[in-house]
Amino acid sequence: MRFIHTSDWHLGQTLHNFERGFEHQCFLDWLLDTIAVEQAEGLLISGDIFDNANPSAASQKQLYRFLQQAKMRVPHLNIVIIAGNHDSPGRLEAPGPLLETLDATVIGFVPRLPNGAIDLARLVVPLKNRLGETAAWCLAIPFLRPGDVPRVEKNAETNTETEADPYMEGIALLYRQALDHALSLRQPGQAIIALGHCHMVGGEISADSERRIVIGGTEALPAGIFDAAIAYAALGHLHLAQSVGKQAHLRYCGSPLPMSFAEVGYPHQVLRVDLHGEAAADITALPVPRAVELLRVPKQPAPLDDVLAALAALALPANDDPQRQPYLEVRIRLDAPEPGLRARVEAALEGKQVRLAKIETSFTPKNVSNTALASLEQLERLQPDDIFNRLYRSKYDDDAPAELRAAFAELMLTPSEAAA
Repeated sequence: MRFIHTSDWHLGQTLHNFERGFEHQCFLDWLLDTIAVEQAEGLLISGDIFDNANPSAASQKQLYRFLQQAKMRVPHLNIVIIAGNHDSPGRLEAPGPLLETLDATVIGFVPRLPNGAIDLARLVVPLKNRLGETAAWCLAIPFLRPGDVPRVEKNAETNTETEADPYMEGIALLYRQALDHALSLRQPGQAIIALGHCHMVGGEISADSERRIVIGGTEALPAGIFDAAIAYAALGHLHLAQSVGKQAHLRYCGSPLPMSFAEVGYPHQVLRVDLHGEAAADITALPVPRAVELLRVPKQPAPLDDVLAALAALALPANDDPQRQPYLEVRIRLDAPEPGLRARVEAALEGKQVRLAKIETSFTPKNVSNTALASLEQLERLQPDDIFNRLYRSKYDDDAPAELRAAFAELMLTPSEAAA
């Protein structure tokens, strides 16, 4: 059996106020063709389908149109979707009954039986090959919050709780229970696949676009939660494609698009996985074409005059389609505030077919000797303009310019003083 592993689409995401629906549609169109060309029998989507819990109608339409087209192009395709930390579990599951007609299973939250017990049967999904035979069992575990995981029982002998983090222990127990259920169903020759949306120990995170998840003191989960019986773990959450714990079968496929300028160097891809019996025989990265480039000029922050010269010399291919024009991050190192900075950058870009998304400024460190903290008595005597000037001096090692201090004084005026 062959399946495609993908995650972290973040449909509806904006890049510094630029809508990215065009890029997402290009990816989805490519993915449709890839599923057909690769003759995939399964599509596993490991969370963060949407960028936020209240996605736009356009983003939802993109998803459901894609699922419909995928089923039309590849009638035997199995689709399994789990919720990520960006997704609304209830919203994702709402069209579940309709999606079942497309052989798409959506798990937004951990299902419960009337007695409150976890419904393990719903978390274990059969994956069928093109002949309609069950070739694998999928543990579809969405992003887990503390209330989702089972409670670890007290030690019967000592009557004490386990010393480990109860949240982490609950996650491990849930995977164990789901695996046990899958093993009770598995026939010889059938593989077991695990889906998860989480941060694993050792995983490299993009600080610009991935939310750190710290619950109960635990930020990252150990690879040991995946039993040796699991042939492949299809993970989501981290945008950089990577394996976990140097184990090739525990994989983040990464996001299909760079979610920030910090991710321009990432290998954006989906993973094609071939199963042979109960094992993952081959794992192949399929690079996703980049519909729109993200440029950083310069590569490292530089003085303003150097940056303006680089922008003026920036050579870009002719591109009359505004949707395909690259996004640009300009990186400038300053010694002091630069009034009219954006206007100077825009002037250097005049006539160039590029979208200015971000101006990143950093300041040359100063050797500031006046760093002593003021006493409470001294603070009581300080006026707002004194505090403003102290802060300015602490950052730029000089007094604030007169025009800047005048502007600050104007801001401090009460409405009646300003009217007068």
